[in-house]
Amino acid sequence: MDINDFRGLSTLFLMISFIGLCFWAYSKKRKTTFDEAANLPFADEEMNQRTLQEEGRND
Repeated sequence: MDINDFRGLSTLFLMISFIGLCFWAYSKKRKTTFDEAANLPFADEEMNQRTLQEEGRND
């Protein structure tokens, strides 16, 4: 086994890993998890609005 065989096998391994990662990322089972993660920045805004409203009522 020489360096070219190693390079070929590593390329094959990386290609298979990339395809597996793409299937994992775009699977329908993951859609809800990724949608929730995408909306996390907006959860802080909603909590901030509620806090501001509560502070306004207490004054």
